[in-house]
Amino acid sequence: MGNQYFDRYQDFKVDGSYKPLPFIKIEPKNSDKTVVYNAQRTRLDKLSQQYYDNPYHGWLILLANPIYGGVEENIPDKEIIRVPFPLTDSIQQYINAVEEYRRLNGID
Repeated sequence: MGNQYFDRYQDFKVDGSYKPLPFIKIEPKNSDKTVVYNAQRTRLDKLSQQYYDNPYHGWLILLANPIYGGVEENIPDKEIIRVPFPLTDSIQQYINAVEEYRRLNGID
């Protein structure tokens, strides 16, 4: 997947508009990385660039750290956060979770 963009909204576009995205939690894997968050210097787009070779997957890091409510500014200084790794496996986890959500909620 490298620097390829994954459109996480694609499954929620209906008749030209977007439905709300469900909360999807990215479960931990043994291959995940951990990072000490520095509120002055750390940004999720930069972590995405460092670990995934592109700046587009900060949202995936937030899904792996649901305690912060999906908002980067809620991450406290010096907090240890999880970076789902590798990217392709983590994107597949997301896809599987979306498919399960759609199945459980009867969404075609």
